[in-house]
Amino acid sequence: MESKYQGQTAASRLRRLLQEEGKTVFCPGVYDGISARIALNTGFDCLYMTGAGTAASRLGLPDLGLATMGDMAANASMIASLDRSVPVIADADTGYGGPLMVARTVHAYIAGGVAAMHLEDQVITKRCGHLANKELVDEDVYLSRIRAACMAREDARQASGGGADIVIIARTDSLQLLGYDVAVSRLHKAIALGSDVAFLEGMTEFDQCARVCRDLAPTPVLLNMVAGGITPSLSVEEASHLGFKVVIFPSVALDPVSEHVTDAMRNLKESHRAIVSETRKVGGVKHFFNILGLKECMDFDNAAGSSSFAYGA
Repeated sequence: MESKYQGQTAASRLRRLLQEEGKTVFCPGVYDGISARIALNTGFDCLYMTGAGTAASRLGLPDLGLATMGDMAANASMIASLDRSVPVIADADTGYGGPLMVARTVHAYIAGGVAAMHLEDQVITKRCGHLANKELVDEDVYLSRIRAACMAREDARQASGGGADIVIIARTDSLQLLGYDVAVSRLHKAIALGSDVAFLEGMTEFDQCARVCRDLAPTPVLLNMVAGGITPSLSVEEASHLGFKVVIFPSVALDPVSEHVTDAMRNLKESHRAIVSETRKVGGVKHFFNILGLKECMDFDNAAGSSSFAYGA
């Protein structure tokens, strides 16, 4: 059967979502195949690959600019490959270098099927946007990153005959150091260079959340809802009322994993016996594999004429 998404790129699907009147796209933060599969099975319209989660899951390290372009692009591409009909927005940090490196990052994300990427104005040895004492690059360096990203996107479009695309999200972390007016000015200049979406990171007051969408209209604005972060907690409905078109929830999977796996590890260490959940008791090992697409893999193998799973699994 022909897919309703035949011929559509992930970026074009995201662009349509952003253009829907009254719609706010909200994305769960995912960082590996398991969290992405669970989010897809839940039916979200769009996923967000968190940089902090990528650094944690791939490197076992905090979000301090330690993940490379290779780490990030590989993870984003893997997540995007799980269901091409669901756009993935991915963190691209600082672009990982000067204009040539930013361009390489853009091409890698496009090749991986990523729908959107955000670039920021921190120094290359960056840190999570909700930590203190961030360092910024000069405005001209930041704008060169955005310009390079837009140029690389245009190169990809021309080389593909218009088929390649990516939504570029301009992020600024300058609010903390330079104030609201300077931060919004940076975003206006990034938009003028071709950015599609604006992202003011680290807002600390409700008034800033209420103003930024008006001040940057008609450009769509993204809101970062980090649990326990410095930005006031808003629901999707509250954010939509203020005018935000995208809301990301980077830590929605990270916090439960860190808490529940810690409990399970402590229990095993103390009791020398693993806890078996009620779900595992009923569904057995296959319950977990079915979350990851076991049945679909078996059906595909069978349709290809193989007998590997003729008697099930």
